[in-house]
This record gives sequence, structure tokens and C-alpha cells, in this order.
Amino acid sequence: MKTLAALTALVTVTAFMLPTASASVAASPGCGKQAAPSGDYTVTSGGLTRTYRLHVPDNYKPSKASRLILVYHGRGKTGAQTEAFSGLDRLDAIVAYPNGVIGDEDKQAWQGAPYSAPGVDDVEFTNDLLDQLESAYCVDTKAVFATGKSNGAGFTGILACQLADRIAAIAPVSGAFYIQGTHCAPSRPIPVLDIHGTGDTTIPYGGDGQRDLPDVQTWVRDWSVRDHCRQDPKTEQLGDDVLTFTYKGCKADVVHIAVTDGGHSWPGSDSTSGPGYVTQTFQAADLIGSFFQAHKLS
Repeated sequence: MKTLAALTALVTVTAFMLPTASASVAASPGCGKQAAPSGDYTVTSGGLTRTYRLHVPDNYKPSKASRLILVYHGRGKTGAQTEAFSGLDRLDAIVAYPNGVIGDEDKQAWQGAPYSAPGVDDVEFTNDLLDQLESAYCVDTKAVFATGKSNGAGFTGILACQLADRIAAIAPVSGAFYIQGTHCAPSRPIPVLDIHGTGDTTIPYGGDGQRDLPDVQTWVRDWSVRDHCRQDPKTEQLGDDVLTFTYKGCKADVVHIAVTDGGHSWPGSDSTSGPGYVTQTFQAADLIGSFFQAHKLS
């Protein structure tokens, strides 16, 4: 069996054949301004006062454009809770953890799920949040990314369909990809890294027709079609509990990571990320960070 260090290197580089990231930078209007520190902030969107937690890295410089990662929590969770287990703060990036609006059962949720708050446009909210952050901080607008867990992960799929002009790539974890009944037609091919446990009992890997949840591999294949990939992904076993599916010939990379018997959890985290088995074979934060680093907007 490969060592953890070798396995991590294989997952983040060799298995994905990642391209070299573009050296070009698109600096936002916030460059050169004195930035506020990490903390909790608000933004007005759709007549509502929305909240988010922001992590500004210690090495942030107002004169240097930084990556920006948006992280969407699961149903009934918060941005702060997701920040605590995800490990994303250790990446060299500004990281924003927005909070959803309370929907059914008094739980915060995101657009696209049957239990989300009616009439709330979280795509518009994301646009408004990006406008605020790009005006206040020095952001590379070619390096804005979205990840999340469960319902939040599912929402990143909606962003990929509707906001591909601003979101460079997505990386959903344990995604709840409710079938919308609407056509997904992104303005450009968009890179997708999907991570899901085969033993997830909350959002089943094989789907759930009664809840309009598709089979996870079908959802991934749909993106491989949108991104014009060949329909014969390369598979590779990593360690005892990780299988990768890497699509080839794509206009934008599509990669699926299946954690054998993995639960509704965040790989590399502790048990607070969700129920079921949590693999330690790789760190989701590091894997997502490497994928994003290699997939800026051109």
C-alpha cells in the first residue's frame, strides 16, 4: 500500500494530469484598498440581509490578487461549522463561508432543494457577495471557485450551470444534486471535481428516486458530456478505500472520487463533518485546493 504522502501526491497530481494554471491575473477593484480582517459580515441581497464568515490569509497583501473560494454549508448547518471541519482555511486563498436562508423545519438551506426557503435567489446572492468581496479585497477574478457539502455542494452545481462566467471551477463533496427540471447550459465548459462516499446513507451514492436525487455517477457523466469528454474514464485504485474516475479529452476536466463505504462526511476531517465512515487516505481540502489552483478562468 502506498504511503499517505505518496498517495496524496498521486491524488493531487498524477491521477488528474492537472494542467499548468494560467499566469494571467485579473485584479478586482478592491486591489490597493485597506482590507478588513477575518470575521463575520453582512451583504444585502434580494431585500434580505445575508451573513457570511470570511477568512483572510495571514499573507494577504492588498497589492496582490488572491484566489477566492466560496464554501456552501449543508442543510441545517452554518458557514462557521463548515469552516471548523473542512480545513479550507489553510489554503492560500481568501475563503468565504456564506449562510443560507431558513427554509423547512427552521433549517438553513440553499436554492434548488425541496426544503429551501421559497423565493430566495441564492445565485443572485452569490453575485452580490462576489461584487462586495471583489470591491473590498484584492481578488483575482479569474480564480473564483465554489465548493461545499451536501445541500451546499448541490448548489455549486447550480452555480456551474448559471454562473460559469464568474466561477472558474467547482468541487462538491457529498452533493445533494436534486433534479431541477431545468436545462443546464453553462456559458462555457467548467471543471468539476466531485467527491462522494459509496456508503453515504444521507445522500445515497446510487441516488433516490423518491427524493429526486440522481445516481452520483450519472450526475458526473452528465458533466462529462457538457464538457465534451470521452465517455471512458480512466479508473485507478488509491489506497484501500479510494477509487478515482478521470475523464479524458475534455474541454474542461471532470474528475470523480469515490470513497469506498464512505459516509456523508468530509474526507480527512473528524467525525463532526457528518455521519458514517470518514476516510483519512486524503485530505479533501488539499485535493480541492490543488484542483482549483490548476483551473483558473482563461
